Amino acid sequence: MLAIIGGSGLYSLGDDFELEEQPPRDTPYGETSADILQGNWQDVALAFLSRHGPGHKVPPHRINYRANLWALKNIGVQHIIAVNAVGGIGANMPPLTLAVPDQIIDYSSGREHSYFDGAEGVVNHIDFSWPYSAQLRGIITEVGLQQ
Repeated sequence: MLAIIGGSGLYSLGDDFELEEQPPRDTPYGETSADILQGNWQDVALAFLSRHGPGHKVPPHRINYRANLWALKNIGVQHIIAVNAVGGIGANMPPLTLAVPDQIIDYSSGREHSYFDGAEGVVNHIDFSWPYSAQLRGIITEVGLQQ
């Protein structure tokens, strides 16, 4: 199943979204930042989650990313498209440019960075050298070029 995580400016999928269920918000990592809406949008089964919660009240540094991702995986999500509005990092990316990244610079701080904090006596090392799915990036890029 596909999930869309909406950021600033994308709070719903509109009237075309047919809600089928809302899984519980509670996870082993606390509550998700918003209800997960599971259903169909334009004949595609998907889940939708508003990253900043109802009314855009959860600031980026307080979003419970671990709960959000755990809950999505728990309902069978295998691919996530996360939409966000950010400032450009170069003059060649004016407003309304669709960027499909292949790498990440993680400037976040003050929040957990892993599911594996060693508390359970288990230490896992996760490869972060290619953080995005090349297959999903290809699909998004192909569809974006057709628009």
